[in-house]
Amino acid sequence: MKRLAALLLALILAAPAGAAPPLTLDGDMEQGGLVIGRAAPGAKASLDGMVLDVSEAGVFAFGFDRDHDKNANLTVLYPDGTSVERKLAVAPRDWQIQRVEGVPSKYVTPPPEAMAAIARATKLKTEARATRAAGSFFTETFIWPATGPISGVFGSQRYYNGEPRRPHYGVDVAAPTGTPIRAPAGGTVTLADGDMYFEGGLVFLDHGQGVTSLTMHMSRVDVKAGESVEQGDIIGAVGGTGRATGPHLHWGVYWRGAWLDPQLLVGPMEDAIAAAGGN
Repeated sequence: MKRLAALLLALILAAPAGAAPPLTLDGDMEQGGLVIGRAAPGAKASLDGMVLDVSEAGVFAFGFDRDHDKNANLTVLYPDGTSVERKLAVAPRDWQIQRVEGVPSKYVTPPPEAMAAIARATKLKTEARATRAAGSFFTETFIWPATGPISGVFGSQRYYNGEPRRPHYGVDVAAPTGTPIRAPAGGTVTLADGDMYFEGGLVFLDHGQGVTSLTMHMSRVDVKAGESVEQGDIIGAVGGTGRATGPHLHWGVYWRGAWLDPQLLVGPMEDAIAAAGGN
């Protein structure tokens, strides 16, 4: 996982002997970043008033959306009644502008007959996001789901056929149709559908506590909702389904409504390609 500075942000509590163990925070304190916290077993935590999921071992996750403010407030309550509050500085980022031409008009301005399909897809996604899987697979060192040229980056303002649309909440990897897509980390499949209106073939993979990968435009979906997968398992194949102008993998990551930058979770693409033998 990419880390700022020394790649480890640790906040050590100055406490007398016998007090709660230190609180450590490991991750990217910037817009689009994921942070992993570790406290004492039995601890509770909240971010800006939102109660966080905390494992029995005291591990928890939180993230910062693309447009998060420059500060966030973290509170940790220990089993002995002591508490810690930290004001976190969230670094801002500059975002690119990307113009995509040749998109079929039905995906830029959907016709009335497409509304039912869009409503169906929205319902499925909303239901999947309403659940959070158990486990802490988000502590694994993530891998690229597929390798190839990066054709789109997180956070860029998108224009389709000259029409402004919402920012790009993921990273695009150009690859031939049929290229295997692998689970970037272990987790539970919470949505698997081969025919979503905008996304085409779509899989949601919850890595625990709501830290979820989504892979879309898939030509083939090989998993079903409710299945557990391990890192590296094949979950489907690259395609050009949905709103796409060519075959590629869109990999997005979100946490409880906050869109995160997948590239902050993995090493350079060049290293992944080299490890795969240059393919």
